[in-house]
Amino acid sequence: MGTSRAWGRRRTRRFLAASALAGAAAAGVVACEPVGGPNSVSIAVTTDQAATSALERDGVHVQWLNCTADTGAGPTGGASPAASAGRIADVDCIGRTRDGEDITVNGNVTQELDGRCVRGDLTAKADGKVVFRADALGNCNAAPSTGVANPPLGGGSGTARPTVTVTVTMTGSPRGK
Repeated sequence: MGTSRAWGRRRTRRFLAASALAGAAAAGVVACEPVGGPNSVSIAVTTDQAATSALERDGVHVQWLNCTADTGAGPTGGASPAASAGRIADVDCIGRTRDGEDITVNGNVTQELDGRCVRGDLTAKADGKVVFRADALGNCNAAPSTGVANPPLGGGSGTARPTVTVTVTMTGSPRGK
């Protein structure tokens, strides 16, 4: 029994270390993206939260889900050709159910609305089976959490510049049993 406890503690430490590295990598990516343009971290976090909620509503018990988004914006801040065609990010999510089954959510996002929802073409699978295919995840009709949905950039006298904040959301908790 002591061996399984030690294994659980090592697994928990690995999970926490991986989560910390993912958060640090996300913060590094934000620094390379243009202000006012699509932000891969906000797209990934919004997709993660909205997909987790949708999977839970569909009866999939999510232990954890981690999403990444590629906007195609490189260090110079240039947008990818895909962005001009309406797609602002390719999204890939991996995760696990509480029963140990693999979860994936993949597709493209054409719009991210202030952490409330993402629009695009996304497919979720659990244990290799399609759970849902959606063109919107989250509550796209909800009011923005701030008074200004898209604050103006620079310009007028005394206009504040927007800042980027990274929020790491962990769904579920690792079990050390």
